[in-house]
Amino acid sequence: MDWIIISLYWWFFLFLLGIIFYPLTKIIFLNFFDFAYPFAKILALIFISYTIYVLSTLKILSFSRFNIVLVIFCFFILNLYFLIKIKNNKSKKQKNIWHLFVIIVEEFLFITAFFFWVFVRSQEPSIRSLEKFMDFGFINSILRSTYFPPLDMWYSADDINPSGYPINYYYFGHLSAATLIKLSGINSAIGYNLVLATIFALGITLVFSLVFNLIFFSNKLVSEKIKNGIFLGRVFFISLLASIVTNLGGNFHTIYLFTKGYPHDNPIPFWQILSFCNTLFPKICEKIGVQLIPYWYPDATRFIHNTIHEFPSYSYVVADLHGHVFDIPFVLLNLLILFRLFLIFNNSLKNKNNWFLIVSNMIFVGFMIAINYMTNAFDGPVYFLLAIILSFFIFKISAKFVYSVFFIIYSFLFFSLPFSFYFKPFVGGVGVNCAPSFLVKIGSLKPFLFEKGNCQNSPFWMLFLLWGFFWISFILFLFLRNKNNFFNEENKFSSSISKFILILFSFGTFLVIIPEFFYIKDIYPAHFRANTMFKLGYQAFIIMSIASMIVFYKISNINIFKIKIILNIVFTVMLFFVLIYPFFAIPSYYGDLRKKPEIDGSVWLKDFYPQDKEIIDFLNKNVSGQPVILEAQGDSYTDYERISAFTGLPTVAGWWVHQWLWRGSADVVGKRIPDIVEIYEGKDIEKTKEILKKYRIKYVIVSSLERQKYPNLNEEKFSIIGKKIFESSNKLGALYQVY
Repeated sequence: MDWIIISLYWWFFLFLLGIIFYPLTKIIFLNFFDFAYPFAKILALIFISYTIYVLSTLKILSFSRFNIVLVIFCFFILNLYFLIKIKNNKSKKQKNIWHLFVIIVEEFLFITAFFFWVFVRSQEPSIRSLEKFMDFGFINSILRSTYFPPLDMWYSADDINPSGYPINYYYFGHLSAATLIKLSGINSAIGYNLVLATIFALGITLVFSLVFNLIFFSNKLVSEKIKNGIFLGRVFFISLLASIVTNLGGNFHTIYLFTKGYPHDNPIPFWQILSFCNTLFPKICEKIGVQLIPYWYPDATRFIHNTIHEFPSYSYVVADLHGHVFDIPFVLLNLLILFRLFLIFNNSLKNKNNWFLIVSNMIFVGFMIAINYMTNAFDGPVYFLLAIILSFFIFKISAKFVYSVFFIIYSFLFFSLPFSFYFKPFVGGVGVNCAPSFLVKIGSLKPFLFEKGNCQNSPFWMLFLLWGFFWISFILFLFLRNKNNFFNEENKFSSSISKFILILFSFGTFLVIIPEFFYIKDIYPAHFRANTMFKLGYQAFIIMSIASMIVFYKISNINIFKIKIILNIVFTVMLFFVLIYPFFAIPSYYGDLRKKPEIDGSVWLKDFYPQDKEIIDFLNKNVSGQPVILEAQGDSYTDYERISAFTGLPTVAGWWVHQWLWRGSADVVGKRIPDIVEIYEGKDIEKTKEILKKYRIKYVIVSSLERQKYPNLNEEKFSIIGKKIFESSNKLGALYQVY
């Protein structure tokens, strides 16, 4: 039961942070029915993490538990002021018992979602495979940092930069995770899995609150009913369903559950391979030799050849704490802020002339775009563009629109400065997909690239399988938007909500279409548009999931019975294919969920590399700061660099492809590899000393992967140029401190 106690302890910190920041949240979202209570936790995490980030970057405060508590205390005083201000401004709305009831439901939903995903993750908690080493390494490097920027754990100091190289990737999400881990004092290998469950629980509750308030503002009569406790059941149901679709839903690819499958590199349209034999009579089919190909859940995210079209449900299952996962709650907060912005200015001519209100809101939007950018770089431009579109709908072509854009850009640049000052973008330009031959001859017109052979088109039927649920919902929305005779006065949408949903659908569809014409240039030749489709499609999924559930709500309010039944059947069938995805994805990765719960992500090391587990534990217990270690260099997505990932201590060179992407050249690792080989295999002691000095190496690891990578390992010399300070109990792993 230790996992339950640890999880409760972690939840207590989250709950406390939410309570502390609730007054600020209530001030910002005063007109929202639940005062956006679930967003208090994410506001707290953002403001605390960003404040300590800036102060540590300026070398004013070190990144320590004491200083994090100090920052929280300062925000507590500020929120205390807001609380007094709220109490001095009493209103009937604040006394309504239904507000409190909804808030209690939302906290209960958070606890339920949090413990659900902690339990799921406890069935396979290993921080191993895919990109977990990278994400965990970032977190551990940040945890070891005294001041920022944090050091890259896979690219150590050298003669050019003796103080070390900062992480050249978007890492604000990892920093927020490190802030929670340091505040709680929980081991980072456990904290990793608790952070993932926290993001899931936030995703569930933030969508619930956002959709609840979209419905609340949809109509004045509906608002009055909700205030009086009427209609809450239906609103709860739609909001919860929206949470599930956004966070656990898949796409129409699950149609392949009812087929014989398809070749991965050359998918056959599902309507050509439907196997009713396997669907209806699987045992008979097995006897007569008709094979059933089991559904493999990653295929839903790699369906279009050479691309990635991931969505949150898949991300939660595979459990990489990548930037796009960290940004889920930040993105949802940004959507709520943009919705609030749209409500304030779209409904009131008076507000449109309030310059202070315009400037303060646009600065807040710019701040959130900076947070999105620092967490997952693609998301910055995505939500900047959405903010500009919404501002245009509010202010049209006017001076206010120009000023709005200016303040968004200015505040974005200002608030992202602590990150962008040290970050060197690794985007090579904007490629044009299937560029005509005359442009290919030109080569480039900066920032546009016209590359020969880079031509990939997505068949419409494949796009429909991935996005059909949203597109059909969009069509239904357009159909119902102008059919006011289908609804009575109580069920007609306000123009603001209708416009907002229209913008969400249109913008989401736009994001899906972009990779068919353009791509952001990176280092991957065959998968040249994969990252573009991945990052844009991820946001399109979140945005259109929310919009689609508002359509479902609108369908439930149709007065004409036959049309209501038909559309409900259509929507329910679509939901069936979307919502069955997690029932296959979760068991595929985590089994039958009957294992003894374990949330320590390092336990796998005891079975596979027990000697390395002991070395990691020794370093974490006895070594402070970030001295350079040396371990075997290996390829991306392998078990190499396990010591640096699990300690946050920088090694000379880490995963090759990742460093190639982050620093723009394969040489950054390639040129260091001979030096690493020389240290492990070379016989010239003086040359070894010279290389050790060049990279400021203090500790050398000699273990199973080092012996495997370097068959001519010369271990004896490390006792000459240093001393063995640790040896594992099985004698297979050793740690040498060099002079």
